[in-house]
Amino acid sequence: MKFGIVFFPTVGGTDGEPTPTQYYDDGLHLAELADELGYFQVKLVEHYFFDYGGYSPDPITFLAAVAARTRRLRVATGAVIPAFTHPVKLAGQLAMLDNISGGRLDVGFGRAFLPDEFAAFGIPLDESRARFEEGVEACVRLWTEDDLTWNGTFHQFGPVTMLPKPAQLPHPPVFVASTGNLDSCRIAGEQGRHLQLIASVATREKVQEALGVYRRAWADAGHPAGTERIDLTFPCFLDEDRETAYRQGEYVERKMSEKMASAVSAWATVKSDQYPGYDRMASAAIGNGAGIDERVKENKILAGTPDDVRAQLTEIADWYGDGITVGLSVHSGQLPRATVERALRLFAEHVAPAFADR
Repeated sequence: MKFGIVFFPTVGGTDGEPTPTQYYDDGLHLAELADELGYFQVKLVEHYFFDYGGYSPDPITFLAAVAARTRRLRVATGAVIPAFTHPVKLAGQLAMLDNISGGRLDVGFGRAFLPDEFAAFGIPLDESRARFEEGVEACVRLWTEDDLTWNGTFHQFGPVTMLPKPAQLPHPPVFVASTGNLDSCRIAGEQGRHLQLIASVATREKVQEALGVYRRAWADAGHPAGTERIDLTFPCFLDEDRETAYRQGEYVERKMSEKMASAVSAWATVKSDQYPGYDRMASAAIGNGAGIDERVKENKILAGTPDDVRAQLTEIADWYGDGITVGLSVHSGQLPRATVERALRLFAEHVAPAFADR
């Protein structure tokens, strides 16, 4: 089992919240520390406009700065959105980042789900899956082929030869970001894509079902056994005092819900066959779940002392299988940098070593 850190900003610079400059500075410091402590990966989202992720409209820019300051830490998009960027541009940016990092890039691609983002880019929600699939395929082929002529539904170009080619050959590991949609997991497995899953938003049974569908599709398609990579993300709050960790978790998760409620509010009046059930997201964003005690009990949030979190991760490994990468969502901007730094040190020193052989 490997451990990474995940940055998902839920701040907007108001009411004493960090400015963008402060958020990025803290993030770069934490990434350097993670590299020093032996973490495997740092991952960053792509979102726009809202306090819910809006400090990260271009994860590639931030990850290039991380790559320049670190030696071992893999840099991961979690995820970039092909629907919002021409594939020639996106493939070129990612290839540059892979070279700048010395071949440490993991590329997560996602569909996006906020109606306001699609409206701003002039992209119909109902085209999201098709644009996602075309964008991913176009990027992979641009990385691996010369004189490519592309005649897609949404883009036509060529013949072109991408420069630079990625440092990793034939291309960086490609992940599909999913909240557990079974069709998305099945297609990812069939196509030999790796999987990024936000395990904290679903029940254990739903996550197990999604992973089962993905692993079966991977095997049935004839991809080499044991070569698939699965990244699972969980919020993490760690302190030597359990109550302190829980208070941090309650505060950060409440802020996350508030920020998310604003970002998804358009779903109250929007419907799309591509997003079944999302029209109920606005009403469910606040007060839609249990308190932190129950969410910790269900292993949707990692929180408590090092002993507590170690026990949670042992159960998670039993549930979902060894060999996964657990992404610790630690940098929302809602906690002081020193608090997050302390948690990262506690985890690296007192939790991670117990899973070195798993």
